[in-house]
Amino acid sequence: MRNVQAPAVAGLFYTADPQQLSAEVRGFVAEGVARAGGKPLPRAKALIVPHAGYIYSGSIAGSAYAAIAEQAEQIERVLILGPPHRFPVRGLATSSADAFETPLGRVPVDQEAIERLLADYPQVQRLDLAFDGEHCIEVQLPFLQVLLDRFRIVPLLVGSSQPQQVAEVLEPFWSQDDSLILISSDLSHYLDYASGQALDARTSEAILSLASERIGPEQACGRNAIAGLLQLAKAHHAQARLLDLRSSGDTAGPRDRVVGYGAYELA
Repeated sequence: MRNVQAPAVAGLFYTADPQQLSAEVRGFVAEGVARAGGKPLPRAKALIVPHAGYIYSGSIAGSAYAAIAEQAEQIERVLILGPPHRFPVRGLATSSADAFETPLGRVPVDQEAIERLLADYPQVQRLDLAFDGEHCIEVQLPFLQVLLDRFRIVPLLVGSSQPQQVAEVLEPFWSQDDSLILISSDLSHYLDYASGQALDARTSEAILSLASERIGPEQACGRNAIAGLLQLAKAHHAQARLLDLRSSGDTAGPRDRVVGYGAYELA
C-alpha cells in the first residue's frame, strides 16, 4: 500500500506497544461484557462510542464494542464518522489513504465504497488535510482490530452539515448485514461533575428517543454525525440502548472539569 495514514496519537491517547495495547483493549471489552445488563437488541446496526484517551474513555468504549462481539464474524465494513478537531470541514470529508495504521497493523480503506459516495453525494469530498493529526477515527481502530478478523473502513469527518445530509450518506449501508456504522463522539466538555452529569443525562434521553433536534452543539462534539444517525434510525423505526454513561470524573480525571462519555447501540 502506497498511501498510508500514519497514527497521530499512538503513545499519547493509547500505548504504542502492540502487546500492551492488545491486552488493554481486550480488557476494556471484557469489562464491558461484565457490565452489560438489560435485554440486548437484535443485531446492531450502529454504535456511538467515545474517542478520548483510553485512560479516560477506554472502559466506556469497551461497553460499546462488547455489544458487537458476538456478531464480529459478520462485519466486513465499518463506516466511522467523527468530528474534525483540527481542520474545518464543510459537509463530510473522506481520505484518499489506502490504509490507516496503528501499532496493531494496517486497516485497509474501502476506496470502492468511497468512490460511490463521492459520485452520489455532493456533500462528500476528499480532504486529506482534515485527517492530519486527527484522533477521532484512529482511537477506534485498535478495538476493531482486536474484535474483527478482516474488515475495511470508510473514514468520514462530519463538519458543518444538516442531519439529512449525513443520513442519506449512511442510508445505503444501514441494510447491509456486513456493514457497521460507528459514530465517534464524546459528550459534554469541561463542566463540573454534577453539571456534566445532568447535561449528559439529557443528551442520553435524546439519543434513546432518536430526537436529534434535542442535542445542541455543546452536548456532543460529534453532534452532527449523531444527528444524522438518529434521523436515519428513526426513519427505520430502530431502537437505541444505553450501554454505559460516565465521565472523566469517574475514570481518571478531576471533577472540576469533566468530559462526558456515552456508549450506545442502535438496531
